[in-house]
Amino acid sequence: MATTTQQRILTLDIVRGVAVMGILAMNIYAFSMPLGAYFNPNVYGGDSGINLGTWYADYILFDGKMRGLFSILFGASALLVVEKAMASQKSAAFTHYSRMFWLFLFGMAHYWFIWWGDILAMYALSGLFLFFWRKNSAKVLRNWGIALFGVMTAFSLVQMGGLAAVMSNPDMIPAEDYEGMMENLAVAKIFMGIDTTGVAAEIARMKGDYAGILDWRFNEHRWKMLGFAAQGLPQSIGIMLIGMWLFRNGFLTGSWEAARYKKVATWCLAIGGLGSAAIGYAMMSADFTFMSIMIGMTANGPFQVVMAIGWAALIILLAKKGMEGGLATRLAAAGRMAFTNYLGTSIVMTLVFYGYGLDLYGQFDRFAVNIFVLGMWALILLWSKPILDRYQYGPLEWLWRSLARLKFQPMRKKQIAAA
Repeated sequence: MATTTQQRILTLDIVRGVAVMGILAMNIYAFSMPLGAYFNPNVYGGDSGINLGTWYADYILFDGKMRGLFSILFGASALLVVEKAMASQKSAAFTHYSRMFWLFLFGMAHYWFIWWGDILAMYALSGLFLFFWRKNSAKVLRNWGIALFGVMTAFSLVQMGGLAAVMSNPDMIPAEDYEGMMENLAVAKIFMGIDTTGVAAEIARMKGDYAGILDWRFNEHRWKMLGFAAQGLPQSIGIMLIGMWLFRNGFLTGSWEAARYKKVATWCLAIGGLGSAAIGYAMMSADFTFMSIMIGMTANGPFQVVMAIGWAALIILLAKKGMEGGLATRLAAAGRMAFTNYLGTSIVMTLVFYGYGLDLYGQFDRFAVNIFVLGMWALILLWSKPILDRYQYGPLEWLWRSLARLKFQPMRKKQIAAA
């Protein structure tokens, strides 16, 4: 595949299409099972045989990798939009911050009214800071991205060491901090699937009606997502800066030679895959204890980012080697409609699994539930291209753009009369 501007954008869209579809490979467990099952197969969905094998394969190939790839692409897209605004003599600041403002509102609406696993609000908050790096060179973006992500990962590992010490000797906790730390520890144990006393209640709640689920979100979790977002903000910004670096140096636009992509794909997939495989094996060997999950989740972060870059390199390499035609066109369409497809996936999956829909929550084991992943992927590939054949944008892309620009944007493609 040549590297004209149009094809470079196509390459970026193809990678984004894979990312928005790939996120469901892990999110499916959060849609269909109790929260702790996402991290800990002992909680639900089967912890032996093919189900444990499915967990291990997901952990190596997808866990954090697709989300990392999506974050990389978000950073790249933010820079692309700012550069286009600057090139057209528009206010880059207004363009960027207006988009982030509306994205945050979309994210909170998604979190409150559709599904608790939203990432859009955190992306919007991270995006508030990306603008300050818009004029920096690729090298500066790389250094800042690696530094932010690396420092926060190291800090988290130090925290894990302190947590291990506290758990082995609770008496070392100052009296004034004891109650708060125990409460945080209790929440973490529920989150990681160590404390399973609430699993039955969680299943009953998700199999209930919409009003009950909405009441639970607003009364118990209205703003909790913002707390989690604040904790993950530095690492999120770091990954997005890496995305801006990979856009500015031509990696994400398909400008590199095929041999360079092959080298990056080989090394990054090998390093990331082997690192995740080793950490996942250690967690299984420890039978998913609290500390093994906590340390594993933190230690796996760098391998997730490395492998996300490897995934991007592999996808671009396949595109450059002629992955054109039907599949590439449909993946690119899925990427151009990533916003619609991300929220659309949440709507479809909650209607499939929650009590106000088909009520299939908790009915499938870890291996079998992936049939819904394949089905959703098929839907995304089937509906994205026909929509974009007729319209300039996906429906939510159009709404986001119209709100951000304070003006309704033309939706239907203009018919060009034959000469």
